[in-house]
This record gives sequence, C-alpha cells and structure tokens, in this order.
Amino acid sequence: MNFLAHLHLATLADSSLLGNLMADFVRGNPQQGFSDDVVSGIRLHRRIDVLTDSQAEVKAAAAHFSADYRRVAPITLDVLWDHFLARHWTRVCPQQSLEAFVDIARTQIEPHLADTPERFQNLNHYLWRERWLERYAELPFIADVLQRMAIRRPRLAALAGSFEDIERHYTTFEDYFWCFYPRIMEQARLQQL
Repeated sequence: MNFLAHLHLATLADSSLLGNLMADFVRGNPQQGFSDDVVSGIRLHRRIDVLTDSQAEVKAAAAHFSADYRRVAPITLDVLWDHFLARHWTRVCPQQSLEAFVDIARTQIEPHLADTPERFQNLNHYLWRERWLERYAELPFIADVLQRMAIRRPRLAALAGSFEDIERHYTTFEDYFWCFYPRIMEQARLQQL
C-alpha cells in the first residue's frame, strides 16, 4: 500500500493518520520520541505492509511483471493500489469525496510536522500542495510517480520501466485489487489488523 491506502485504512481502523503516513520515514523501534497513538499508527502501517504482501492476489500480480521489473514489482504495485483506490474512491467511500478525505487528513497531520523526520516534512510539502493523493486517479500521474522514484533512487531505476507492465496487465491488476482490498478494509473496520 502507498500513502492513500494507508490513510484510508488508518481511518477505518481509527488509528493515527500521522503515524500511518510517517511510518516509512521511521526506522527501528518507534517508541523513542513519538506519542503512543503515533507509535500505534506506525505499527499498524507496518502490519498492513506485511499483510498486503502476503495476499495471494498481490503475489499473483507480482508474477505478471516481466523479468526486468519483477524486483521492483512490490513497489510498483503499492503505487498502483493507490491508483485504483483513488480512481474508484466513490465506490469504496461513497459517503465522502476524495477531496474532503484528503483535506481532513491534511488538517490532522500538518500541525504535527515540526516533530517529524525532515524527509517526511519534505514529502508533505509536495503531497498536499500538488494534490498527489487525488492525482493518483490519473494513470499518467502514476507513470510520473514511478519515474520520479526511479530518478531519486538509482538502485530502483527499473521502476520507470515497470509502468509498461502496468499498461499491459492493467485490467488484471484491477481485478486483483478488488479481490483483496475489500477484505483488508473489513479487517480494519473490525480492528483486526
């Protein structure tokens, strides 16, 4: 899962949005320097990552990537899951627009940025201002996200090319999303994550 899905699932689980969004920027034991609710959110994010990667549909989706891109498939899929969530937001969350959801998340996170890692603060500068979470619904934006990630992290240069496999298997990936994401949503609602 990527940013949008983690925020969505955190909301369903009544967990800290800050902790869930910040988790990838915190290494090791999060107990040092964060409140209990933020630590709980970081831990939920980590459990969701493990749970997602263990889903049969996610493993099957990764197998659709060509040999050149299979190594980065888990990262590409995390971004793609956010695309499907944003694209079908009204089906997943009919009671609230994606824009309203993002605005509420922003108001809960931004007041606490001064106490977060600098890299996370930098992310937030662009995430909200450029409306990334809403733009995930646009497939060309997903290609751009993967390209930027590839440039920032040369070891992951294959991310840029992995978009070819997204285009090639788009409908199949979308079917996989609808198989596993509603299950995880229900687990979040039931506090079983």
